[in-house]
Amino acid sequence: MSSNIQLIFEKENETTQKNFVPKMDIEQTGLNEILPENLQRKDLPIPNIPEIEIVRHFIKLSNRNYGGDTGIYPLGSCTMKYNPKVNETIAKLSGFTHVHPLQEENQGCLELLYHISRQLGEITGMDGFTLQPAAGAHGELVGLLIMKKFFESRGVKKQKIIIPDSAHGTNPASAKMAGFSIIELTSNEFGEVPLDQLEFAMQEGDVAGIMLTNPNTLGVFDRQIKEITRIVHDNGGLCYYDGANLNPMLGICRPRDMGFDIVHLNLHKTFSTPHGGGGPGSGPVGVVKEFIPFLPKPCLISTEKGIICREDDDLSIGRIKAFWGNFGVIIRAYAYILALGAEGLKKVGQIAVLNANYLRILLQKKFNLPFNRICQHEFVLSDQGMPNEVSTEDIAKRILDYGMYAPTIYFPLIVPGALMIEPTETESKQSLDNFVEVMNNIYEEARTHPELLKNAPQNMPVKRLDAVTAARKPILHD
Repeated sequence: MSSNIQLIFEKENETTQKNFVPKMDIEQTGLNEILPENLQRKDLPIPNIPEIEIVRHFIKLSNRNYGGDTGIYPLGSCTMKYNPKVNETIAKLSGFTHVHPLQEENQGCLELLYHISRQLGEITGMDGFTLQPAAGAHGELVGLLIMKKFFESRGVKKQKIIIPDSAHGTNPASAKMAGFSIIELTSNEFGEVPLDQLEFAMQEGDVAGIMLTNPNTLGVFDRQIKEITRIVHDNGGLCYYDGANLNPMLGICRPRDMGFDIVHLNLHKTFSTPHGGGGPGSGPVGVVKEFIPFLPKPCLISTEKGIICREDDDLSIGRIKAFWGNFGVIIRAYAYILALGAEGLKKVGQIAVLNANYLRILLQKKFNLPFNRICQHEFVLSDQGMPNEVSTEDIAKRILDYGMYAPTIYFPLIVPGALMIEPTETESKQSLDNFVEVMNNIYEEARTHPELLKNAPQNMPVKRLDAVTAARKPILHD
């Protein structure tokens, strides 16, 4: 036995060492002056566990996680698509990871920011962009603050924003944060904005404009979009485009061409950067030329001497995020855009629409489809007419038992028992067919063995929670 191994088994004061932690070889004189004695530990309670047990424990935990790398992730309105690993590699290049925002201006990083701003402008039709907003909702707030500052600069007071009931939930929240009150429009039988309601709402006089998602959360494209933006503009309002659903529009239809003045994009959705779990995100805001002076400062400008920062816009709403926003997300999106190019981005939109409609046609044979029309990137089913009063929650929980992630449920609120499904363009036909098979199996189980659904999930580490008790009697501590 070697001397090193013998040391492990040596006894000290007739007590076998448990954790093989070597004694400190530093002088401990004066330790009490550095750290009070009551805060010093006499022993280090490290569990005496073999490495293989530790490794197995954490591998088992990782296998319980689910993501785009694991399987289909059909969350409607979230565009949870596969993230190419080359984007991660590029974002980890030392030229990006070893810079600090407080060092002297780095022309390479500034050039990247400038170029992606120009690319986003080409994709959306907008003339200027800020990359500061940290997420989509943050971008919404920036767009609304620009609206507000624009009218204030003209001495006009506008207090209201029009928002359809098919909007994302962050829209009214952002409007409220910006100091506006909300006028809600009820969607018509086609899931679109009713023009008569819009005309009436715009007559109030103090309406700043409209916030609109197109395609909306029902997954349908508003065919009257040009008329909608015309009505708002003719009555002195501005049009804000919520770009969370831009994925199916890439290379096909630009917000500027629809008549919008301001747009935010979700780089962490449309442009394939990791998202979920609270971040990080990125929600750049683009505007037409008239509103460029109102963008957050500083702005990037290309000159003969290189890319420079300009901070002298008196009309700017000011800085809304430290430095240049979430730079790591922006790098990944830039790599994605460069890799695909114009034709590749257009194909993204086309396949996203194709995949969604493929699922829609197959699933509507057994599940209720409230708005039965061609969809864009997503569509909404409901639990209406399900056998044995099986609910949307029952369906979603049972999907987990089949090793897949469930769609968005109970949203949008205008569809009772909603299941909002977005397959994205990165799923293969085989993957889509597997999802359809699971959904059809669940429908048959609802008809013949409804208890399987009502007690689902059956084989997850955590069973179904008592949602009512959890809401009324939450346990907020151990």
